[in-house]
Amino acid sequence: MAEYDLLAIGNAIVDVIARCDDAFLTDNKIQKSGMTLIDTERAEELYGAMGPAIETSGGSAANTVASLVSLGGTGAYFGKVSSDQLGTIFRHDIRAVGVSYDTAPLEGHPPTARCMILVTPDGERSMNTYLGACVELGPEDIDAEIVKASKVTYFEGYLWDPPRAKEAIVKAANIAHEAGRFVAMTLSDDFCVHRYREEFLDLLRSGTVDIVFANETEALALYETDNLDTALANLAKDAPRLAVVTRSEKGCIVVEKDTRLVVPASVVETVMDTTGAGDVFASGFLRGLTAGSSLQLCAQLGVEAAGHIIAQMGPRPQTPLKDLEAIKPLLG
Repeated sequence: MAEYDLLAIGNAIVDVIARCDDAFLTDNKIQKSGMTLIDTERAEELYGAMGPAIETSGGSAANTVASLVSLGGTGAYFGKVSSDQLGTIFRHDIRAVGVSYDTAPLEGHPPTARCMILVTPDGERSMNTYLGACVELGPEDIDAEIVKASKVTYFEGYLWDPPRAKEAIVKAANIAHEAGRFVAMTLSDDFCVHRYREEFLDLLRSGTVDIVFANETEALALYETDNLDTALANLAKDAPRLAVVTRSEKGCIVVEKDTRLVVPASVVETVMDTTGAGDVFASGFLRGLTAGSSLQLCAQLGVEAAGHIIAQMGPRPQTPLKDLEAIKPLLG
C-alpha cells in the first residue's frame, strides 16, 4: 500500500455558500462567525431564504487534506456520505483532486450533510450545518491499513458531535500510535470547545492527540481564560508534541514545550471569504511537517496557503497551491 502524508477524518459535507448582509443574519437569528448545528426543517428554511449560492464539497478535515494534496502531498480521507446526489458530488470532488476516498456510502436516510454558509461584506462566514449522514460514521469505517500507512492521522473537533465518530477516532488513534505514527486534531470552533472542553483536554493529556491546531478564540475557550499567555502556557504542558495557534491577521504561534515561535501572516489585499482559512493553514503546516521541514517553514507554508484561500470564494484551492509563487520556494 502506498504511504500517505495525511489521513483526514471528518464530517463529509457539501457547502452551500451565499453572500448576505448583517441584517440577514439578525433577521434569521444566525450566529455570526460561528457554526450552528441545525435540523432538517431549519436547513430547508435557510436554503429557501438564501440568495444565489455556490455548491461545493467542504467539511473541515476534507478541506485540509484536499489542500495538502494541492500542495504536492499525498492524502486519504474517511467520512460518511449518503448514496444521493450530494454524496455523489462529494465523492467526485475529493477524488478528483487526488485524495484517496473509499468510505462506503450510506444507503437511504439520512441524506448527505450540507452546510449553509453566509458570507458578510467583511468576509466573515457564519455556518449552519445539517449533519445528515455524518452521524453514521463509526469504527467499522476505519481502515486500519490506511491508518498505518499515514504519517499523520488528523481529525476535526466537529466529529465530537456525531456520537459513534468518537469511537472511530479513538480506534484510529490507537492504530496510528501502535504503528509509530502521529495523531493531530483541530479544535474546529469555540462553540465546539465549549461543548466538549473536558473531553478535548483529555485527548491531549492522555496522549491520544500529539498535535493540536486552534485559533486564538478556541485556545482561550479551552482553558476558560481571556489571557493568551495563560492559554499558551497550558498548551505547552498539555500538548504531547506541538500546539499551533492561529491569530488571523497576526499570523500564528507554534508552541513546542517551552519554545514559542511567532510567524506573521501573509499580506492579503482583499479578504473575500474566510471559509476554510484554518483548514488550509493546517494543510500547509502539515505538508511541511510530513516533509521534514523546520517548524518555521511549516508555519510559513500555513500562513501563505491560508492567505491565498481567503482571497477567493470557497474553502478549496481553485488553482494548485504548489504552483503559487509565494509557496514554491517554501516547498523546496
